Amino acid sequence: MAFSSSIASIARRLEGKVALITGGASGIGECTARLFCQHGAKVVIADVQDQLGRKVCQDLGSNVASFSHCDVTKESDVREAVDLAVTKLGKLDIMFNNAGIIDPSKASILDNEQSDFERVLSVHVTGAFLGTKHAARIMIPAKSGCIISTSSVCSVLGGAASHAYTCAKHAIAGLTKNAAIELGQFGIRVNCISPFALATPLARSYVRFDDDEQLEIAISGCANLKGVYLRADDIANAALYLVSDESRYVSGHNLIVDGGFTIVNPSLGKLKQNP
Repeated sequence: MAFSSSIASIARRLEGKVALITGGASGIGECTARLFCQHGAKVVIADVQDQLGRKVCQDLGSNVASFSHCDVTKESDVREAVDLAVTKLGKLDIMFNNAGIIDPSKASILDNEQSDFERVLSVHVTGAFLGTKHAARIMIPAKSGCIISTSSVCSVLGGAASHAYTCAKHAIAGLTKNAAIELGQFGIRVNCISPFALATPLARSYVRFDDDEQLEIAISGCANLKGVYLRADDIANAALYLVSDESRYVSGHNLIVDGGFTIVNPSLGKLKQNP
């Protein structure tokens, strides 16, 4: 009987939890919202994409999913999204700072516009800061909670994206560590996830391909681990791990999901081929 109960608890790892996901209307956020609901959570999807966000909530069911229009660069929007979760669902157990954008691709720093740079940092860094701040406002009195953010392999290396995007993702990793130190005393865990490139609406806006398959093939050509494509499901599963009790002693961690991309310098292989 105890064994059967254990299986049931593993099958629905977020039973009774309430999660707020920024950027939850598409891509990684949407995939994660669907997975969290499958595991028993109720979710608030916070996004500027109103039509897409409401469609996801409709698919999931009004009893488990709610939508909040949220521009993560505006503190009032983030505050309202958090308050919606508490007012409608009674609490907030999980905050997923996932909203993000990509700036126009310009190789030279001389061609970068200050406005583009600041916009990227505002969405990624200010958005994660505000999400963390207002989640903590609810979680500190409860003395529990999980906060996660979407970072990138660009949080640990350079040259893979624009100056703004790379700076933003480094900053998210730093914010994760700082917040984990402060909030750990209240039983709140803070972590981030750093994926390698994958086929999402965000990636498609940066690299022009006719379909996801072509984009996945191109990404795989740059990847270290062959024979498998990184997909949004993989990042959603990483998020599920970080907010579930299975990671109950994991905090301040940057979980890199990249198939080994960041552990090797490809130039070394060229050196071996041309001694």
